[in-house]
Amino acid sequence: WRDMRVSSLTDLILQKLLRVKQIEDNAGKTIVSEGIDANYQDMINYAVFAMIHLGEGE
Repeated sequence: WRDMRVSSLTDLILQKLLRVKQIEDNAGKTIVSEGIDANYQDMINYAVFAMIHLGEGE
């Protein structure tokens, strides 16, 4: 993640957000066992990584 750009991390957050929306639209049913909680945790992690990059002046 240290070599990623903030814009790439933002794209990953957006992908996770769209995945959460998809899971909610399917009433929580998923083929793979990742749930909404895991996706939210991933979004938090990506946001922290982005904030670290911004703090370092990228």
